[in-house]
Amino acid sequence: MKIKKVMNHIVQWLDTYLEKSGLTGFVIGVSGGIDSAVTSTLCAKTGKSVLALNMPIYQAKDQVSLASAHIKWLKKKFDTVTGIDLELSPVFDQIKKSLPDHIQDGMTMANTRARLRMLTLYAFASNHKMLVAGTGNKVEDFGVGFYTKYGDGGVDLSPIADLTKTQVYALGKDLGIIEDILTTAPTDGLWEDNRTDESQIGATYAELEWAMQYQASPQKESLSERQEKILAIYEKFHTTNKHKMDPIPVCRIPEDFKE
Repeated sequence: MKIKKVMNHIVQWLDTYLEKSGLTGFVIGVSGGIDSAVTSTLCAKTGKSVLALNMPIYQAKDQVSLASAHIKWLKKKFDTVTGIDLELSPVFDQIKKSLPDHIQDGMTMANTRARLRMLTLYAFASNHKMLVAGTGNKVEDFGVGFYTKYGDGGVDLSPIADLTKTQVYALGKDLGIIEDILTTAPTDGLWEDNRTDESQIGATYAELEWAMQYQASPQKESLSERQEKILAIYEKFHTTNKHKMDPIPVCRIPEDFKE
């Protein structure tokens, strides 16, 4: 990958899109992970205003500290960046109190956290007339659909959605993202036990990238037992989460029915 060309292309794309929108800058949630670190840095490189939000909800301390460290690093490099810390745990508690106990299973409440963060990002975006920048990469957004519908999937634009996780890491290294973020295991930060993405999916991002490429390739090679398992995992997630990746279905009414 031609890192500098890719980086400059994304920054120019962000700048052009923002200019056409007539808005003033970007709002982004910073999680302490590589995707949000790279995306927020690319947004900042446009020279436009960036609001970087750290929004813990009963978050593991290391995730909160990594997000804070990145925002501090970002503010030091770019004077157009404003960091905001918002403790959303009390708001999440109020939501839990309002919902019946029987619907508060683990996955439902994990997704509720993501949707609460989306609501918060858009509150700031609306008030400051900014765009919400998404942080999903290609494997998450178009491979396995590993994101929350109308949560971290609810954004205005997706700067790194055509890059694999491996490519995002390569950009991160070139951008000088702090080492702890580059070496920490990816996690969605939606569970109190701090479970990793790999433990939830059952495969690494490198393995999922292989599966995505394999599916798109016309030539099929013989597979090892592990590769067959990875492919099955990929296909299961891709099929189950297709509703996130496809446009919302519209029931088209025949024109003569409307007369």
